[in-house]
Amino acid sequence: MREIARPDPAATTALGTYGVATVHEAQGRTGLLAAYMRPIYAGAMVSGSAVTVLMPPGDNWMLHVAIEMCRPGDVLVAAPSSPCSDGYFGDLLATSLQAHGVRGLIIDAGVRDVSTLTQMKFPVWSKNIWAQGTVKASLGAVNVPIICAGQRIEPGDVIVADDDGVVAVNRADAVRVAEAAKQRVDAEEEKRKRLASGELGLDIYKMREKLKALGLEYR
Repeated sequence: MREIARPDPAATTALGTYGVATVHEAQGRTGLLAAYMRPIYAGAMVSGSAVTVLMPPGDNWMLHVAIEMCRPGDVLVAAPSSPCSDGYFGDLLATSLQAHGVRGLIIDAGVRDVSTLTQMKFPVWSKNIWAQGTVKASLGAVNVPIICAGQRIEPGDVIVADDDGVVAVNRADAVRVAEAAKQRVDAEEEKRKRLASGELGLDIYKMREKLKALGLEYR
């Protein structure tokens, strides 16, 4: 699929500034990819519109096809059609993605050339790191709904990724979730000031009565 609808750019940027944990909470604790999806280096943060790739196991041909469909600001999201840990992605593909303005890769499989990718500062969140190579022999699909690390992701959904993991936001919900995330950040800033002044969370969150009702005793 060559053409897809992309989310509101301002909402996409805002979601990236709020981060994975806040976005996850703001949309009702939904959208998180599996816990095994980790960044290949610390400190990476991205947000962007998903270009999705469905790949055969052990075959990275469709990643090359997908690059032609990407636009600046996109995030490539790739998953094999059955579980695979092979190293689908390395520094040459990253060089091509950078040339097309792609912000990062989310892949429910393996990557390699991690040292070079880190030097390039090309962000990747992957299932694993493994030097095992792949072939180019079979077809898959680009810009179709996929299941990546336990989450259904459609082309054009917002992807937010940082040290806490990866979360997906449905394209149609991007503006609403961004507004909810801002409200949450504003509320947390006020609580942070109160906690820094020495006030207890027990009082800020009005926990004492509930704890007493459950039988908590101070002795």
